[in-house]
Amino acid sequence: MTRKILVVDDTRNVQLMLQEFLLNQNFSVSLASDGKEAMEKVREERPDLILLDVMMPGMDGFQFLSRLRTESELPVIMITAKQQEADIIRGFELGADDYITKPFKLRELLMRIRAVMRRSVPAESEKPSVTIGDLTLNRDRHELRKQGEIVELTPLEFLLMDILMTSSGKVVRREDLCLRLMDHGFAGSESTIKIHIHNLRLKLEDDLVQPKYIETVFGIGYRFLENES
Repeated sequence: MTRKILVVDDTRNVQLMLQEFLLNQNFSVSLASDGKEAMEKVREERPDLILLDVMMPGMDGFQFLSRLRTESELPVIMITAKQQEADIIRGFELGADDYITKPFKLRELLMRIRAVMRRSVPAESEKPSVTIGDLTLNRDRHELRKQGEIVELTPLEFLLMDILMTSSGKVVRREDLCLRLMDHGFAGSESTIKIHIHNLRLKLEDDLVQPKYIETVFGIGYRFLENES
């Protein structure tokens, strides 16, 4: 399901820049120019996360967040040019989930968005295991089995398998894999991704010409195939 992000910023260029970037990352995006409009959007559209600028006319980011927390626990990442410690502390005290200062890198913002979204999802909503064909991945036991036999994986390889199997049938972009790895404390680069995918294929005894499990989508990323057997 597509996750919706509400961007609250009074600068039109910033709105459009974030909207274009987030749409390219497969998010749905809604825009608001001040706190009052943002409250209306929250009530009407129920976004999954809010990117909130602090310095806005009328109802600023702090005022908006204070009012929001009286009726919603929606995750909020505050975006501001202010770097004073007092402002950062104030944002967290009012209920912000994360904080990023301008100028920022879009890759860093994306990592923060994904991290906050993961934390906001109740743990019980994620099934402990996923089975596709003859493979079963069990998160509780942190193990992968093929035809009932354990496939020995490193922690990073297990994470990659989790990401790919959870997105079975869909293409996962290399840049997204890199970000997810970095999110979990691993070095994320396309060269390391290729090495680990290669090792996974060897351990799964996958056919490189006619893969049963992991398919390379050239120039984009990888897809875990939806096998019936």
